[in-house]
Amino acid sequence: MISDLLPPGVLLILGGALLPFVRGPLRAAVLLVAPLLTLAAVWTVPDGVVMTAGFLDYTLQVVEGDRLSRLFGIVFALAAFGGGLFALRQDFTRELAAAYVYAGSSIGVVFSGDLITLFVFWEIMAIASTVVVWSGNSARSARAGMRYILVHLLGGVLLMAGLAAHIVDTGSIDATRLLPSTLGSWLMLAGILVNAGAPPLWAWVADAYPEASWSGAVFLSAFTTKTAVYVLIRLYPGTEILVWIGLAMIFYGVIYALRENDMRRILVYSIVNQVGFMVTAVGIGTETALNGAAAHAFAHILYKAVLLMSAGAVLYQTGGVGKCTQLGGLARSMPFTTAAAIIGALSICAFPLTSGFVSKSMIIDAAGAEHMAAAWFLLEAASAAAILYVGLRFVWFVFFDRDSGLRPADPPLSMKAAMGLMAALCLILGVWPQPLYDLLPYPVDYVPYTVSHVVHQLQLLLFAAAVFFLTLPLTRPREGITLDFDWFYRRFGLMLARELGIATGRAGQSLLGSGKAVLRRFVGFVETHHGPGGLLARTWGTSMAVLSVLVLLLVYLLIYYV
Repeated sequence: MISDLLPPGVLLILGGALLPFVRGPLRAAVLLVAPLLTLAAVWTVPDGVVMTAGFLDYTLQVVEGDRLSRLFGIVFALAAFGGGLFALRQDFTRELAAAYVYAGSSIGVVFSGDLITLFVFWEIMAIASTVVVWSGNSARSARAGMRYILVHLLGGVLLMAGLAAHIVDTGSIDATRLLPSTLGSWLMLAGILVNAGAPPLWAWVADAYPEASWSGAVFLSAFTTKTAVYVLIRLYPGTEILVWIGLAMIFYGVIYALRENDMRRILVYSIVNQVGFMVTAVGIGTETALNGAAAHAFAHILYKAVLLMSAGAVLYQTGGVGKCTQLGGLARSMPFTTAAAIIGALSICAFPLTSGFVSKSMIIDAAGAEHMAAAWFLLEAASAAAILYVGLRFVWFVFFDRDSGLRPADPPLSMKAAMGLMAALCLILGVWPQPLYDLLPYPVDYVPYTVSHVVHQLQLLLFAAAVFFLTLPLTRPREGITLDFDWFYRRFGLMLARELGIATGRAGQSLLGSGKAVLRRFVGFVETHHGPGGLLARTWGTSMAVLSVLVLLLVYLLIYYV
């Protein structure tokens, strides 16, 4: 097996490293074959430790397989293949190389059997994904990428500090369940939550992802936050605080998406929202909830890829137009892209016969089964809100509503093939969820298609649709600036640093002036006493010298006898 020789993710990393050296059909072959080889390697990883390596006094479990790692490895490989197919016409090879290193390192994380290996791949992810953001090749993407790497380096520092403290406390590096009861485990949890887009640093998602290129955002949506979900499932299942952190993420995504005008920022806010469902499920911690978190991560990667591909196709075909106020009526000239966007939107709305329905309902039912009434009610309300901000808002204002006068055609064949593949997977899993359920970490006895489930969800959908159209004048996109927590380090932090710099400069000048004055007085004192005409520089007579010696002798005798 390939996994006996190399970690599965390394195949993608090697493919990314090869891309800058190939051109034309060979580059396309690498883009398509590397993810498929990785998928084959992932599929064949058996349960248990497959590859080890020595490091200091520890044995690293470089590849360890189980049902959870295979599930995430499979969907990550599928996302890399879909992203590579969509990006075949991307001329910026640096982005594609970084994207494949990024995808491969995320697969490396999910097959890591120890915390040290996990951390190494985790940091490779941070660096490679930053390059993807920078590959947007604009001043905005350069600044966003710098903020992105600073946030993720902070997360890496927290994770590393927690890892070191955990090893000191326990002597173990195994990637197994942890209780947040020590400083090390809390620091590790904080570092993971930074990558998940949890409060208060959640603004990095909407700040960075929309600044990537039309193809780069597809890759970014798939790996970082879902890798964090995987690690939470692995290390912190049943940690109650995650329920409330997840709910905060859900409503944050809803509120900000409803205020947004940029189509990709709408979709990116929905990433935080949907990851919030997964984090909440991890906090609930039952087998059904953890299955729901894993299944929803799988489904989310597929339908979010469809949605961001459709937005990327619009950007590509319109020359970079991304504001909802500048779009509308594109369904007339982009029917295929519109159909793909509708399928993705129906999936995120958990419409019956789509992948979102068979995964999200599992999380909500898990909350109900545990009699968590507040969490269940909030999850239901958030599920209805998702229909508003993506299912209707994104699709309606970009592809329908007022005619913008733009008439872009559907994108080239490779981009349509990628959208079609991901949309087809959304429908296949929605109609036939059993293959997905068979991959989940725990046995599944959940039946999504009952009369009560379907009727309840359809009622929710119809209610949300009615609210949307009744409040359409109020929710219409408008130009503006939305303030978020990142204001504290993008604006307030700079103002504070500037003011501190001015104050420090003034204090430094004052201190320097005081120092110069003291130095001048000291030099004057030395000049007075030791200069050519100073007291101590004069020639003393013999009698004065004898008198001085007698005085010193007298002082010595007094000290000695007393």
